[in-house]
Amino acid sequence: QVRLVESGGGLVQPGGSLRISCAASGFTFSRYTMNWYRQAPGKERELVASITSVGGIPNYADSVKGRFTISRDNAVNTVYLQMNSLKPEDTAVYYCNARLVNTVSVFDYWGQGTQVTVSS
Repeated sequence: QVRLVESGGGLVQPGGSLRISCAASGFTFSRYTMNWYRQAPGKERELVASITSVGGIPNYADSVKGRFTISRDNAVNTVYLQMNSLKPEDTAVYYCNARLVNTVSVFDYWGQGTQVTVSS
């Protein structure tokens, strides 16, 4: 059974930091690109950061570049998102996503989300 379980969300003041985690099970984690998406109320879900399966190469949305860091630990099947210098506009539900694309199929798994609220 595939599971992606996010944790670490919460309330933080503007300028603060938070690290959220996503623990994966039920699939070969190291083969998947891992992504963090977020969705704010009334807005579409957007890709925040991704990290490749091979080489662990990160990529970021312009809105978080320089403030957020994505990392992965294949030994414990976990992906992290370190969020620094948080702004109120970072408030959203953050979702973990695992994706594998090959020539015949797309494998796409989602977590249940964790709420991040940036407010004073």
